[in-house]
Amino acid sequence: MAAAVGFAERGYLELGGAERGACRRVRELVFSLPGAGAPPTAIRYADSAGGYWYQENAQLGSVTRNRFIHWATSGGTLELIEESLDINLLNNAIQLRFQNCSLLPGGVHIFETQNNVVILISTNQTVHRLIFPHPTRLYRSELITESNIQSVFTDIGKVHFRDPLNYCVIPTIPSLSTNSTASAAWLTSDGGALFALPSASGGIFVLNLPSHDTYGMVPTTVVELKQSSVMQRLLTGWMPTAIRGDQGPSDLPVSFSVHCREHDALLFALYQDHKLRMWSYKDQMCLMVADMLEFVPVNKDLRLAAGTGHKLQLAYSETLGLYIGVYLHAPKQGQFCVFQLVSTESQHYSLDHISSLFTSQETLIDFALTTAEIWALWHDDENQTTVKYINFEHNVAGQWNQVSVQPLPADEVDIRDDQDPRETFTEAIFMPGQFTNAALLKALQIFSQGAERLTDLSWDELKKEITIALENEFQGNVTEYEFSHEVFRQLQIEFWSKFYAYCVQYQEELSRPLALLLNHCTSMVCLLKKGYLSFLVPCSLMDHLFLLPDEQLMNEVESTGFDESEFSHDLVSIVQCLRLIGESVSVEMALTMEMACCRLQPPERAAEQILKDLIANDTENLMEDIHSKLQEIKNPINAIGVLIREMDYETDVEMERGFDIVQPLSVRMHLSQLYGSSTTVSMVCRCVYKMSMTRFLICRDLLILQQLLLRLGDAVILGGGQLFHTQQSLLHRTSLLILSYYLIRWASQRLASDVPVDELESNLQHLSVLKLTDSTAITPLKLVSSPQTIVELFFQEVARKRIISQLFPPNTALDESGLSWPQMFSAISSYLLQFLWPSNPSFLFPECLMGACQYAQLQEYIRLLEPWCHVNMGSCRFMMGRCYLVMGEGHKALDCFCQAASEVGKEEFLDRLIRSEDVEMASTPRLQYYDKVLRLLDTVGLPELIIQLATLAITEAADDWRSQATLRTCIFKHHLDLGHNSQAYEAMTHNPDSSRQLDCLRQLVVVLCERSQLQDLVEFPYVNLHNEVVGIIEYRARAVDLMTHNYYELLYAFHIYRHNYRKAGTVMFEYGMRLGREVRTLPGLQKQANCYLAALNCLRLIRPEYAWIVQPASGAVYERPGASPKRSHDGECAAAPTGSQIEILELQDLEKECVLARIRLTLAQHDPTTTAITGNLSPKELVTLLVQAGLFDTAISLCQTYNLSLRPVFEGLTFKCIKLQFGGEAALTEAWDWLAANQFSSVITTKETSATDEAWRLLSSYLDRYKSQNSPYHRCVINKLLSHGVPLPNWLINSYKKVDAAELLRLYLNYDLLEEAVDLVLEYVDALLGKGPHYFGIEYPLSATTPMVWLPYSAIDQLLQVLGENTTNHHNTVLYQKVHDKLEVYQSQVDKATRVLLYHRN
Repeated sequence: MAAAVGFAERGYLELGGAERGACRRVRELVFSLPGAGAPPTAIRYADSAGGYWYQENAQLGSVTRNRFIHWATSGGTLELIEESLDINLLNNAIQLRFQNCSLLPGGVHIFETQNNVVILISTNQTVHRLIFPHPTRLYRSELITESNIQSVFTDIGKVHFRDPLNYCVIPTIPSLSTNSTASAAWLTSDGGALFALPSASGGIFVLNLPSHDTYGMVPTTVVELKQSSVMQRLLTGWMPTAIRGDQGPSDLPVSFSVHCREHDALLFALYQDHKLRMWSYKDQMCLMVADMLEFVPVNKDLRLAAGTGHKLQLAYSETLGLYIGVYLHAPKQGQFCVFQLVSTESQHYSLDHISSLFTSQETLIDFALTTAEIWALWHDDENQTTVKYINFEHNVAGQWNQVSVQPLPADEVDIRDDQDPRETFTEAIFMPGQFTNAALLKALQIFSQGAERLTDLSWDELKKEITIALENEFQGNVTEYEFSHEVFRQLQIEFWSKFYAYCVQYQEELSRPLALLLNHCTSMVCLLKKGYLSFLVPCSLMDHLFLLPDEQLMNEVESTGFDESEFSHDLVSIVQCLRLIGESVSVEMALTMEMACCRLQPPERAAEQILKDLIANDTENLMEDIHSKLQEIKNPINAIGVLIREMDYETDVEMERGFDIVQPLSVRMHLSQLYGSSTTVSMVCRCVYKMSMTRFLICRDLLILQQLLLRLGDAVILGGGQLFHTQQSLLHRTSLLILSYYLIRWASQRLASDVPVDELESNLQHLSVLKLTDSTAITPLKLVSSPQTIVELFFQEVARKRIISQLFPPNTALDESGLSWPQMFSAISSYLLQFLWPSNPSFLFPECLMGACQYAQLQEYIRLLEPWCHVNMGSCRFMMGRCYLVMGEGHKALDCFCQAASEVGKEEFLDRLIRSEDVEMASTPRLQYYDKVLRLLDTVGLPELIIQLATLAITEAADDWRSQATLRTCIFKHHLDLGHNSQAYEAMTHNPDSSRQLDCLRQLVVVLCERSQLQDLVEFPYVNLHNEVVGIIEYRARAVDLMTHNYYELLYAFHIYRHNYRKAGTVMFEYGMRLGREVRTLPGLQKQANCYLAALNCLRLIRPEYAWIVQPASGAVYERPGASPKRSHDGECAAAPTGSQIEILELQDLEKECVLARIRLTLAQHDPTTTAITGNLSPKELVTLLVQAGLFDTAISLCQTYNLSLRPVFEGLTFKCIKLQFGGEAALTEAWDWLAANQFSSVITTKETSATDEAWRLLSSYLDRYKSQNSPYHRCVINKLLSHGVPLPNWLINSYKKVDAAELLRLYLNYDLLEEAVDLVLEYVDALLGKGPHYFGIEYPLSATTPMVWLPYSAIDQLLQVLGENTTNHHNTVLYQKVHDKLEVYQSQVDKATRVLLYHRN
């Protein structure tokens, strides 16, 4: 504690632990004695509390650092809670209920052993021992880096609570005294537990509970401390009343304390007869008796009264020894005596009186003793708590220092006419730090009588339940359907006031103090109350002076160390003036200043208005009192300047630079959780709130005082040499101070919002674009169970680690016990205020809000900050832009981003924003900034704003062509995304970088094609880019799927638009070629036919001498896109291309291809099964397929185009006729399909016709239509028929007789048709002789006057030979004779005609 003396002089402040989380889940255990148990007890002792700090709590490297257990008793219930200032402990609260027993006040004692935490408990009927694992045995590693770990109470179910070894019933003899509640307990060196209790017969008895690991049942022993013979002689025959038998109430002990030594325990007992006695448990002897009344100045009345209110405490220091503190209670006064135990040889002990301190308070609740200080806690009948402390070593005057305790909530809520009652009450009830969760829950249960019991509600759930309960109550008590607004408002106020009164009542009950808990190692003081734990923390000189009672003010200032008494006097007088003003400012006046700060109006004017109101309403001579105080001040300006300097946290250095200390990893790991628990976070931030609130009031009153000084303007008051501008400067500084503290106070009360996970992820994405994710200020916000204020969020996530690294130098030793709580807390709160101070260069607080998605809070923060704070203006504008962006107000965001650009290079945050390696525009900081903002807007998806910002940035990049290229590319991209094709084209043409321009052009072509905005694409002028466009489209056309993209058609349109018909034709011909090769489908064939037609049309539009195209190559153009030009598909090195001959295609060639494509389409339409194979077929092969499909007209057309023989067509048709002749019904039905596909020369309507007849008619028409020399088609038809054994139709015979009768005869002979051959010869000879010559196409029969005729003698000779060979066949003989006879006739006629001809010639 000595280390904290300098800070202690500055005063302490109580900070309440009004937690906002769900009520702590307390696990409950019940103990009842076996068998009949104990009879119900009528005794109920006063509630009590206490605590225990782990031994190594001040060591940096310890598992138990900053860790303690506190407890509270109420009747037969004991609640134990383990707390840590560093880490949130899980399962850290248990509740033990002892049935039919009542816990003795102060009857809980906690000890540490190497492996365990042992808790000894005393009730009025039993004593108990609880054994828990020690924290060092609970975790695998001594290094704890998690923010949540298990408490020692986690495994309470495994504790052998009801084991007979761990409890004992107090024996009926000697029995417990009913008039004294004192108790003590300690552990022996062998693990046993000793309980010292006042005996009913007077004196003390000690219960010994054997060690818990003793083998077998060892009985509990009871020892009564008795007078020794030595002590009888030494102490004038004093004898224990237990022996004498004449015990009186004055011999009862009222307070015990134990000091354990190596092999003994010294038991100190303060008795009702005002005597202090010291016992040795080992020797069972009373070693010392001292009468306390000897140290009381006037003790006559006190000697006659029983000392029931006396208290006893011990404090031990290895260097100073054992200190004994005794509180002697007397009516209307009390006295503390501090002694030091002095031992001589042969076990003689005496007390060395150190100090006597006097107090006037009535009821002392508890006090704590150190070797230098006393801390005392009082509570009076008016529910007022008082905490005071004194340093008895240095304070000769006996002047106590008073702690500023936390006031209870106001009894009523003031509601103005312009305020909504529900909103105002809700705000007052749920203001952070106002009410505990337990008080609100209790108030809700009482208010909603009969409702179900509510437990474990979170803060938000509680808020909702309370609102619903109030609404239900309101509606349940309103009987009228209509009433005025005033009545409605009054009813609302009535119900909310009722509930608020319950809240105040239960908060008051829970705030009743029970004990002080002092940590001797770190000098930390806690106040244990009925419902929660509060902490006493050091406060600064300024706050201390303002909060002190009047009578202590002068003494305190003198002790602060100012040398000049004149200055001390000035300071006191100024503070007294401020108090006078503060006491006179009404609620309405105070609201004037609040509204001015909130509405960003000058605080000086508000102070001036308040001063006018004070003067106008001055009924108690306030101005005269202040004037007289001012007359006493020698140098008011100097004193005001000191006050302002004390409250100003502005620093010139950038705080981030001071917090970059690199510590060893082991130190960093151990410090990572220091002061990181929610308890400490809440405490530090409550302190900041308390300071900001107090200083706001100080600054307000100081402004009013300065306005008064200006108004007086008296040279006598101001001091002769004071200048007017100095006053104006101070007034301005005070104005900035009040605005700064208003802002910090607002932030300390503003709750952080819960953030959905998707919003967190989106925010993280934006931060990664800005390259801010590595910043220590940006950490993903954990979804907390209880609401945090934004200052708590900032301290927990960002500021704490930076402050801790500053507080501990790199060479910090982890085993040193250097944690002094007052020093640490003062430093932490001071550093936090510096981080929050608006005019400091540090921008971590807004950055943290941005990283945690607290956009509404950040907007309000910047709104309150911007008009008067000129530090980090650009950073604030940027943050505001981020907020607008998230809120969906893009244009406002863009304005903010543009305004922030002017501050780039001047502010640390903006410099860090542009500090990145991958920025494309690296010429100037401002261009780097624009680049980051453009990326952010791109991530959010706001192309219009990107275009605006990039257009603005181009003016900055006038001389930097690289940055211009980047920006123009950006503009092009987003115009294109928006569908602004013309603007995109313009941006592309202005791009100074040719490679980027080409990229943009490629993207323009692809995107417009995908959107089918082809007219724009074709009509753009493409100045100096014509060949590039064609190249891009050609490449795309050859690289992508033909059926899903229409790049060839686009290229065709492109060339047609520019009247380049030959190129257009080339494009369509290449398209058709590829379709035939790659797309073997009906749509592909249709498209191919159309492509060839389009190519044909293009060439017909050109003059004939230019109507040609180059045959497109069929090699590299169609290779896979993206394939290596050096290697083939299997990875082998490709052969070098050989020089190929260029092939020219003219109009006729295209016409042929067009016909071929059309015929392929016709075939595919008629027979879809042929679709896949037609593409690669030659015309000759195609004819075969057409004939098979029955498309004879088409086949003939193809043969004529390519000068092919029609023989396959006639053979195919003849075969189909044969199949029809002899086929069944199915063949006839099928025949109509292919017959319909061919065109007949005439239609028969006179009679019904069959498919067979129609087929023969089609054959006949073809033979008539396609005549040629020697009629090969007749021959092939007859050949086909005869080869299949089909008799020749008469029309065919008659037709062929006219054409080539001799060939017909030869065919008959080939197929052994002898009879038909004979008939033909006979008819033919008759025709030659003039009998029906027209049937054989003979123009002139045999005659001497006509041209010569001929007979196929070879064939006839062959016929006669065949007939003559088989003479056994009568029929053949007859036929032979017929032919022979007919030839004889013919020969005679020939002979006759020959002679006549010769005659005429001669």
